[in-house]
Amino acid sequence: MPKYLFRVKLASEGLKGLLKEGAAARREVVERMVQSLDGRVESMYWAFGDDDVILTVELPGNTSAAAMGLVASASGGIRTNTVVLLTAEEIDEAVRQKVEYRAPGA
Repeated sequence: MPKYLFRVKLASEGLKGLLKEGAAARREVVERMVQSLDGRVESMYWAFGDDDVILTVELPGNTSAAAMGLVASASGGIRTNTVVLLTAEEIDEAVRQKVEYRAPGA
């Protein structure tokens, strides 16, 4: 199953919800959301810096990842940035593909 990295930034409303409910309760909400898409939470960490939460999940595909990001971000409490994660085997397959390309100015 494809894996995705979600980088999450909490907005003011998201921070208020976190302070009210706690991190464990928010993790349960995220787990239910991912399970509703037939996925699985691999890891979820709270972080310092540009991102407040780092989440890795397995989902059936890109449309499920897009749906999750859209619905969560539309709530107004967070903004998400989604990264598709690739395995070494997928990169090897990409390397074997023939691609026609010319660099600018070449």
